Amino acid sequence: MSKKSSIKVAVAGVGNCFSSLYQGFAYYKDAGSDNVPGVMFADIGGYRTSDIEVVAAFDVDKRKVGKPVGEAIFAQPNCARVFQQDVPAGPVVQMGRVLDGVSDYMQQQPEAFGFRLSSAKPVDVVQTLKDSGADILINYLPVGSQEATEFYAQAAIDAGVAFLNCIPVFIASVPEWEKKFVDAGLPLIGDDMRSQIGASVVSQVLQELAFDRGAEVEFHQQLNIGGNTDFNNMMVQSRLASKKKSKENVIRAQNDIRGIPVPENSLFAGPSTFLPYLQDNKVAYFNIRLKGFGGAPVTIDAKLSVQDSENSAGVVIDAIRYLKVARELGVVGALRGPSAWTQKTPPEQMMYADAKSECAALAARKLTASVKKQVKN
Repeated sequence: MSKKSSIKVAVAGVGNCFSSLYQGFAYYKDAGSDNVPGVMFADIGGYRTSDIEVVAAFDVDKRKVGKPVGEAIFAQPNCARVFQQDVPAGPVVQMGRVLDGVSDYMQQQPEAFGFRLSSAKPVDVVQTLKDSGADILINYLPVGSQEATEFYAQAAIDAGVAFLNCIPVFIASVPEWEKKFVDAGLPLIGDDMRSQIGASVVSQVLQELAFDRGAEVEFHQQLNIGGNTDFNNMMVQSRLASKKKSKENVIRAQNDIRGIPVPENSLFAGPSTFLPYLQDNKVAYFNIRLKGFGGAPVTIDAKLSVQDSENSAGVVIDAIRYLKVARELGVVGALRGPSAWTQKTPPEQMMYADAKSECAALAARKLTASVKKQVKN
């Protein structure tokens, strides 16, 4: 499969998730186009993981602004596991717009668990994106950053770059926002990244399994705890509503696709508490109660323990390449298959196998019937 160039990426938010992603670029720099351990699709449209280049980065923390990306990713409060110490210096992190991206609570937290605002003057984000030659802007802002996310989404449109929305501020799943990207001739993926082997995809496939085997799901609970700044930031209840909704969307969608009502009080999914000791280790607990043949009760209790940020990077490293291929094929608007495969709240929820099939087609530069409708004339 052919490719035209490298993939130039910009990022808003140099936090734990981006730290793992940037380390991953170096870790997989010599990866081939065949099966690569830890990567879902080694080759997407001719692009390997080694074809991704970071050309711009924005943050607002004084411990990161003004430093090369390769240094900033290891600065506090980042606590992601260091699995690749030797990384390129990369571009200097520039001062972005604060808006609602940083809560008072996070500014009052201890040095290792909070944010420290830089006094630097914000740069012109649109011009910076244009000057960098970025193809894609990744949104990795803290949960609850509604105004800030909308600012960066509009900046992507104004700069003519695709948008990858990894947080639960709804952009790709909102028709008005999608239309803006369509009108600008740009693709986007969103909303709210669904980790590689994370709680959301585990809940999804267990829900699918129950329905496919004829069981009735009476109750599905998913509790999450962690010790990184993402979990600390979500201790502010006002920033949490969209996250809880997004996580529950993954499970609820499997009912909706099949036309099965969701009983009242039968579903809960969301972050539960912040435990600093865990750092970037996220632990999820599942309790699923079913009725099988003859109404027989079935209970599933499970525990999942992951490195939160690496789990994120394993998905985003593919989403970047889907966006690049879509741009080259003239596909505009929210990418249905890749969004359903990589995000919790896509514009169209799909079953696991259907979403994977759509992604495999795009990875082979094939346009499915639904994607052909999104090709710009």
